[in-house]
Amino acid sequence: MMTPIGIFDSGYGGLTILEQIRKRLPQYDYLYLGDNARSPYGNRSFEVVYEFTLQAVQWLFRRGCRLVILACNTASAKALRTIQQKDLPAIDPERRVLGVIRPTVERLNKITGSFHIGILGTQGTITSQSYPLEIEKLFPGMVVECEACPMWVPLVENNEYDKPGADYFVKQHIENVLRKDLLIDTLVLACTHYPLLENKIRKYLPGEIRLVSQGQLVAESLEDYLHRHPEIASECSENGICRFYTTESEEKFASMASMFLKGKIEAERVNLENAG
Repeated sequence: MMTPIGIFDSGYGGLTILEQIRKRLPQYDYLYLGDNARSPYGNRSFEVVYEFTLQAVQWLFRRGCRLVILACNTASAKALRTIQQKDLPAIDPERRVLGVIRPTVERLNKITGSFHIGILGTQGTITSQSYPLEIEKLFPGMVVECEACPMWVPLVENNEYDKPGADYFVKQHIENVLRKDLLIDTLVLACTHYPLLENKIRKYLPGEIRLVSQGQLVAESLEDYLHRHPEIASECSENGICRFYTTESEEKFASMASMFLKGKIEAERVNLENAG
């Protein structure tokens, strides 16, 4: 029986996390689920994001996943803690759900020299204050400035991320966040869509400022987690298979996913609201 590692995102951005995880841990089986029909999650309430995310996690559990990664900053910010503390003990205390915020934050002290950080994210992630709160817990002396970039995800999803029209919105937010604190030496891309804008971002970024993308950090953290929890690693099947599921049309998902993964994929459509 296949017991894949589940990767969940509200849309397509989680594919950038999946890509890095598969590069680092190619031996495992993966099941990617995108709730594309109901995305974006960024402007939804905590209650709705929690409800949608729990539906997705339960769906992945029913498909055999023992471990699920919320490859979505909004779901990690608004739903992860409640699912871990309230739902998992009732559903199955042996299963695990992990997010992307802590794995990103816990390595920042090795990247920054000034301990002044800028966070770029969706309105939902920035409003949740998840990154400053997590950073404060781990590195109390670190200074954090946040900048919501509401146009960046639409730019990516409308395939405008490498076109001239994107420059205005990228330049605006880079300048905004750097103006807030002149000592910032590290910017965190706290949205899984943003790696596709990396070339544009670097164009307006002073050369001495480091740019941190989540995928690599999350992949390293997952590898470390599985090493520290052999009881979970041993339950994850190893056939190198990856399957894709979406709540939108298969054709639309496959077309968009090819932009993120640079290859042809096939997906199957599911309904999370009444799926068995």
